Amino acid sequence: MGKVFVSMGISLDGYVAGPNRSLQNMGGDGWGSLHAWVFRQRVFRERLLLGEGGETGPDNRFLAAVFDRTGANIMGKRMFEEGERAWPETPPFRGQVFVLTHEVRAPWERKGGTTFHFVNDGLEAALQRAREAAGDEDVRISGGGATVLQYLNAGLVDELLLSLAPTFLGGGVRLFEGIDRDAVEVSITEVVGSPEVTHLRYAVRRKR
Repeated sequence: MGKVFVSMGISLDGYVAGPNRSLQNMGGDGWGSLHAWVFRQRVFRERLLLGEGGETGPDNRFLAAVFDRTGANIMGKRMFEEGERAWPETPPFRGQVFVLTHEVRAPWERKGGTTFHFVNDGLEAALQRAREAAGDEDVRISGGGATVLQYLNAGLVDELLLSLAPTFLGGGVRLFEGIDRDAVEVSITEVVGSPEVTHLRYAVRRKR
């Protein structure tokens, strides 16, 4: 059985989404500054069919490793609803994505091997289905912030990867607003830096 991990961008002031977030403004104001480095990487350009070229340095290797280890994804309904409008016909996931929702909806198949499954019976049910789909590979909790926080507080995350962008959002969704300090603790295991972003890897341990 693989690990359950989180990998997401975060600002210097602790936000993973900016203010004025809406279905028409995915990720809120300033969200693009968190992920500007992503769109310059060769592996991401290949995933989104954006053409040839792109950077091949440490950030590209970091992103490629995230893609390579992921056997299935889990995300919240809000993230899905924003992405449903913004993602191309060939989304970057290229696998099974389990969406937490109260809605009953048939699976939605997209080009490139991505299929969204809608799970309406809770966090652990979604994780069980994602583990089955991932096999020996890892399950990524993709977001948004509220979904990641729920999985952290439930003690269901093994590893946390934060890509710290040198930017301030000044408002929006703070990743750790409401963290249960009595439920989990973290220890840093790796730091990978570049001129554009710093990748921080933490092991997560359940305390109770």
